[in-house]
Amino acid sequence: MALVESYMLPLGTKSPNFSLPNVVNDQIADLEKLKGEKGTLIIFMCNHCPYVIHLLNGIIKTAIDFSKKGIETIAISSNSIDTHPQDGPEEMKQTALLNKFTFPYLYDKSQVIAKSFQAACTPDFYLFDDQLKLAYRGRYDESRPGNQIPVNGKDLHQASNFMLKKAPQLSNLQYPSLGCSIKWHPGNIPEKQN
Repeated sequence: MALVESYMLPLGTKSPNFSLPNVVNDQIADLEKLKGEKGTLIIFMCNHCPYVIHLLNGIIKTAIDFSKKGIETIAISSNSIDTHPQDGPEEMKQTALLNKFTFPYLYDKSQVIAKSFQAACTPDFYLFDDQLKLAYRGRYDESRPGNQIPVNGKDLHQASNFMLKKAPQLSNLQYPSLGCSIKWHPGNIPEKQN
């Protein structure tokens, strides 16, 4: 397992648009239809990563909480199924149904969307405001597998509160996410990861 930090895409960056298959209902879903009225949380994740598994219950609760505030959550998996078949669409669907996801779980087979977000690890969190401008990117909280810190989503929830109040947030309050590297197709590794 390669441990990787997120790249910290510049704040204010406009979200790349995308249309990807939703593994639960086999429908093509696009950002414009899925975005929230007051914000949109996009999470790059997968089924097998211990860092995702460690935070998963918290992520599910956050999505429910955020939805009540007008922030919609979208999960995307971009891992290559050549090397990690457990992250394929059928397995993603099983994960979503088993855990009763209230948010779409999309499959980025080409990995073009992961590259457009400069996603680097799972999980990687991107919180966009009502204009789809990046307000936060980085970690969910300080909790990691084995460090005994409770999962509470403090960093992400604090960022959402700043965003909803339209209060200025200092970039030094944002820390990179940490997790497994995205499993790129051979020959598809972004330059920053070479």
